[in-house]
Amino acid sequence: MRGHNVTHTGMDADVVIAGAGPTGLMLACELRLAGVDVIVVERLPERTGESRAGGIHSRTLEVLDQRGILDRFLAVGELQPVGHFSGLYLDFDESESRHPYPLMILQSAIEQLLEEWADELGVRVRRSAEVSGIAQDATGVTVELRTGDAESATLRAGYLVGCDGGRSTVRKLAGIDFPGTAATMTALIGDVELPDLPEDYVWIRRCEGGDWSAIAFEPGWFRVIASDYDLVADRDEAPTFEQLRDTLIKLAGTDYGMHSPRWVSRFNDAARQAAQYRDGRVLLAGDAAHIHFPAGGQGLNMGVQDAVNLGWKLASVVRGQAPEALLDSYHTERHAVAERVLNNTRAQSALARPGAQTDALREVFGSLIVFDDVNRHLRGMLTALDIRYPVDGGHLLAGRRVPDADLKTADGDTRVYELLHTGRPVLLDLGGSAEVAAVAKGWADRVDFVEARSEDDFWPVPAIGEISAPAALLVRPDGHVAWAADADGAPDTSALRSALTTWFGPAR
Repeated sequence: MRGHNVTHTGMDADVVIAGAGPTGLMLACELRLAGVDVIVVERLPERTGESRAGGIHSRTLEVLDQRGILDRFLAVGELQPVGHFSGLYLDFDESESRHPYPLMILQSAIEQLLEEWADELGVRVRRSAEVSGIAQDATGVTVELRTGDAESATLRAGYLVGCDGGRSTVRKLAGIDFPGTAATMTALIGDVELPDLPEDYVWIRRCEGGDWSAIAFEPGWFRVIASDYDLVADRDEAPTFEQLRDTLIKLAGTDYGMHSPRWVSRFNDAARQAAQYRDGRVLLAGDAAHIHFPAGGQGLNMGVQDAVNLGWKLASVVRGQAPEALLDSYHTERHAVAERVLNNTRAQSALARPGAQTDALREVFGSLIVFDDVNRHLRGMLTALDIRYPVDGGHLLAGRRVPDADLKTADGDTRVYELLHTGRPVLLDLGGSAEVAAVAKGWADRVDFVEARSEDDFWPVPAIGEISAPAALLVRPDGHVAWAADADGAPDTSALRSALTTWFGPAR
């Protein structure tokens, strides 16, 4: 999908996105799938190649599957049938998803793959361009840019989305508060060669003063993380390789021959979230909206899922198919998700602290994880498979992500997620209901109507178990169910019309 079809006179784009990380690129692709013209502005002149985040969880793998690009990521990463909660191991359930295991893949590779997809879709990426000012009015947003040659430029768009990281300039310029809890520790992280690491090394080592780990992501290279719970570093001080080495020596008594750093950074356990994800025509996503201790590798995943939640909603508003009030549901749904992540990462940080009291707490907590219900609950939080948005309707699937069921259609075999490759909503009729088909006609320009038969009588739903396959369901572009009907009894077409109107605007 190439070409730029700006729908607003005098606009440079329908939407400007600040930040070309995973969140910004995913959002840009979602908008382009919907035919919205996008410009991504990025302050850096090129991708750094820094590894940074290192994994994709189940729900994000499903999102990529829903868009038909998962194979690109599977070809680069490596599936690992293990996860943890503050270093306490969790089991995964293969019945919950086609993609139950985390994919170990570096953020640098994720960004490269998303940028390639964005280019295929016709996303314009403008580098060496940093947002320096914003002014919004009733018809759009004027974005001031500081470009690489120190000159200034402006862009005019209908909306601006800040995906520009934890120190988001967009968030600050919009005057959006960022409340939360301050840092209580500091961790150094780097990609290094580590020739003297013993072969019997255990992944995470807790010791007096903190903990450390070394993960082999690539042959010959290790991701070393050294967490010092006695130190709160100046967040503006640039981290160094020497600091990483000194911290590892303090914790482990040796640096294991560490040398040849490719990248060094620092993080802490500060946990903050934007008071609101939207201020008029300015929105926030990813780390610009929330920061937290990176326990369990949830940050990048949450940002990508922010983008998929926001993309179709913003596109519907830009195209004039839905009122601006639809954008408020983005804050309602994703703010609550991030609050839960902030809390579970605070808990993981507390469980990682050194000392006899924490040792005892970990022993008790570890004895609880072996129980299926506890393991399932923690697994659901980390993978995001158990998220349920506050969607009207009493069906067990309402608000939850739709299972990727096998289907038979007149055109052949398919899966639910294959129906979502275009990024359009799907009204799926599995019971041959003439009433559902009649309702679908009013939204035929925006919602794909598909008649099919489920190959299975029961569908697996994380946190619940198996439920009877529905007779019909309305699936939003982000893969969450907006309405569903059981096989026994006539479908509530009045509720279906209400759901269609709420999420996709009035019938035409």
